[in-house]
Amino acid sequence: MPRYKLTIEYDGAPFRGWQVQDNLPSVQGALEDAVKAICGEQIRVHGAGRTDAGVHALGQVAHIDMPKAFAAGRLRDGLNAHLRPHPIGVLSAEIVPETFEARFSAIRRHYRYRIVNRRANLALDIGHVWRVPRKLDAVAMHEAAQRLLGKHDFTTFRDTECQAKSPEKTLNQLDVVRDGDEIDIITSARSFLHSQVRSMVGSLEWVGEGRWSADDMQRALEARDRRACGPVAPPDGLYLVRVDYD
Repeated sequence: MPRYKLTIEYDGAPFRGWQVQDNLPSVQGALEDAVKAICGEQIRVHGAGRTDAGVHALGQVAHIDMPKAFAAGRLRDGLNAHLRPHPIGVLSAEIVPETFEARFSAIRRHYRYRIVNRRANLALDIGHVWRVPRKLDAVAMHEAAQRLLGKHDFTTFRDTECQAKSPEKTLNQLDVVRDGDEIDIITSARSFLHSQVRSMVGSLEWVGEGRWSADDMQRALEARDRRACGPVAPPDGLYLVRVDYD
């Protein structure tokens, strides 16, 4: 039974998230329907991360165990044919060793959060960025973001329904970069807590507004208390960019 690694992009707006949910549209469910249309069996598609409702992906990774071998290109094309008209694209399929696990073999996950910082309404990026009309100080946001780097107890930035065994995570990167009206927040870690990225982004937005300083961000982190967190940023601007493996 060959195992395949899939690299997938999707627009998260129409879905209730990655994970299959009863009577609700999910990315995982759409992929499993496509797999069943090809092989006639219900097969679990295992993802590298469970993106929330409305969150997008440029390079989500999944693995599946097919009952028979397919040429990688044929499997990719067959899945894409059966995924229409869902906004999901299988970018590649490749045979991997049966020891490969999309989730547990990952050594780094990379996310990007897009903020459009302008007063004018969105036209082309509705549902794909967070529009913030108030002027944001991206330099101050970047300086505050550096306080979160390293290994910490991220309880403050953890959703109350997070099922992770420990609130401790090691944040390897958290950069804030402005390019014209767009501010990108780029982050990477081996893994993240539920809503951690959006919670950090919402707090950084407060820094950009001048409501918080870098010291306030430090105090929020050290509080280890969800009530110390700023607002949670909307899912629209969040993208799973890439997952790294050995």
